[in-house]
Amino acid sequence: MSDATRRNRPQGFSTRAIHLGYDPASAHGALTPPIYMTSTFAFETAEAGSEMFRGERAGYIYGRTKNPGQTILEERMASLEGGEAGMTTASGMAALSATMMTLLSAGDEVAIDHTIYGNSYAYFTQALPRFGIGVKVVDFTDTGALRDAISERTRVLFFETPANPNLRVIDIAAVAAVGHAVGARVVVDNTFATPILQRPLSLGADIVMHSATKYLGGHGDMLGGVVIGPADVMGQIRSTGLRWITGATLSPFNCFLMMRGLKTLEIRMERHCSSAFAVAQMLQGHSRISRVSYPGLPDFPQYDLAKRQMAMSGGLLSFELDGGIANGMAFMNNLKLITRAVSLGDAETLVQHPASMTHAIVSPEDRAKNGITDGLLRLSVGLENPDDILEDVEQALNAL
Repeated sequence: MSDATRRNRPQGFSTRAIHLGYDPASAHGALTPPIYMTSTFAFETAEAGSEMFRGERAGYIYGRTKNPGQTILEERMASLEGGEAGMTTASGMAALSATMMTLLSAGDEVAIDHTIYGNSYAYFTQALPRFGIGVKVVDFTDTGALRDAISERTRVLFFETPANPNLRVIDIAAVAAVGHAVGARVVVDNTFATPILQRPLSLGADIVMHSATKYLGGHGDMLGGVVIGPADVMGQIRSTGLRWITGATLSPFNCFLMMRGLKTLEIRMERHCSSAFAVAQMLQGHSRISRVSYPGLPDFPQYDLAKRQMAMSGGLLSFELDGGIANGMAFMNNLKLITRAVSLGDAETLVQHPASMTHAIVSPEDRAKNGITDGLLRLSVGLENPDDILEDVEQALNAL
């Protein structure tokens, strides 16, 4: 590689996740960006403060809106997702609600895919209609049905890919084309994939969001959310959805923890994905398993799309045991290493039962219609030695 090529080459993912936006010389040589534990900021002059409130001068006003640590984190996340700007929040649900309450008003419509996180589903189908916002629940894998369901009143299309909990994959570019034809913004929850596996903005999405509690934080010790998109839209969400409506800002300490998580995201995702693939292959060959859903398996319904859209197949899988919920519960109770817990993306391998846990808020009829059966289990494969994970899964199955 020539010197000129080397100088012009964009820095790699991990390099940006570790270094972007921070110079140790700006903080007395501290290698790690400081935690700004302050609720408010002093103005150099009264005039300077007034200019900041009017948006005529850059600076920090109050901790609910932004602090210097968040500035670094948001710049890094925007770069990693390939967006203009980012905005952090106190949780993934805070990111969702701040975004939607900014983009939607009474009389508008939003279309959502039928398979999303249980609390997100409840937010759209139970909370937003209280404020006069129409909600259409559609199968986003069927772009024809999606096209028929939306109208000029549709302001937002929202979906996850891979989806929680059955990992179904949606064609981001195809959905973006349908949404943009009616002037709707396309919002993708990229929590399961992370920008390591997929970058929705490069495929036509307008906004991407994450529950940073999961893979971005990566250690099961913080709550956070992040939204990335056009700078003007992020400014609107910050000033309206965050500052006025939710007030759900990311805490300074959780900002620090999320930046710590980003530093190892690339190498962690490589391990999560390789171990999950090994578990999926083992489960697929086991006599007690009736179905395995994992984007990296050739018989996965959207296997070709997943290969085209994702760099790796992810660290999550779902599966069904013969014997339904009774055997599912027995399997979870037989585990000795793997932890029974919701959430995902942690160093620990976690297992949960969606129908009675993360998606219990969804009606049984809607769960059944959307492939979330009573016997479905979701496994978030962690960073333990792969042989130990495989051994625990196998002994729990054999003990049934």
